[in-house]
Amino acid sequence: MDAASSGAQTEPAPAAGAPERPSDEEILAQQNLIRAEQAQRSEYVGNEEPLSALKEEYINGNQNFVQKISKLESAYGRFRRTRGDGNCFFRGFVYAYLEGLLLGRDTAECSRITAVVQGWKMRLVEGGFQELVFEDAMDLLLDQVASVSKPDSGSGPQHEQLLINMRDDTVSNMIVMFLRLVTSCEVQRREDHFFPFIMGMYDEPPPTVELFCQRFVEPMGEESDHLHIVAVTDALQIPVRVVYLDSSGHPGGGSGAGGADLDATVHDFVPDACPPGTQPRVHLLYRPGHYDILYPR
Repeated sequence: MDAASSGAQTEPAPAAGAPERPSDEEILAQQNLIRAEQAQRSEYVGNEEPLSALKEEYINGNQNFVQKISKLESAYGRFRRTRGDGNCFFRGFVYAYLEGLLLGRDTAECSRITAVVQGWKMRLVEGGFQELVFEDAMDLLLDQVASVSKPDSGSGPQHEQLLINMRDDTVSNMIVMFLRLVTSCEVQRREDHFFPFIMGMYDEPPPTVELFCQRFVEPMGEESDHLHIVAVTDALQIPVRVVYLDSSGHPGGGSGAGGADLDATVHDFVPDACPPGTQPRVHLLYRPGHYDILYPR
């Protein structure tokens, strides 16, 4: 007796050619692929642009961004984009620092940072990092410092070469890798100082500082947070100012005052060893999940 004659019910067959819904994992992988492709279309370090170009991106969107950028224009006239690949903080940080050395002809600071970077060779080895892993990357950073400190009839060719170097896959990424290792080593050397920050950053934090660094500091592409900035600025004794730009606040400042109270948040990361009154050498603009370079007027 067949199913029809017995009255048994059968499941309807799926319509021919009907697409199956992708899994959440497949959707996430596709989104990550799109982001990666978009990142590949931009330079590691872009060209300088007027800050007004950034404001135009939000002119038809969130007006809090527009008002905050308008107020920033009194202090900053230009900015430089970095690729949004998770390494934007370290790349923006080191490019802005090297560019400042070049344009300022600051030979004393070039000598200081050379000695500091060379001093990290022994600390990294003592911290368990193999010299074979970081030595070439350290030398590339020292080469950039030496290059920008060379006497020259004008900064134009050197400035162009610095940009070329920091857009090069090998040079740019190896320097970023070295900075990540220095940051990791600094965090682990000062475990008592940094571990409370780590515990407060995650609902289920890694059980040790070493595991935190292996997961969130050392890998390329991992985004940087407050802790990373504190660690690398302390390690290299380079003061940094970060301007935080987000959509918080009420348009018009909440008082009808035309945005008088709507300001971007500014935070200076100045190592304790720096003399009182030390000014930031690097200025970065933070938008949720991304850092670009700012140029003071």
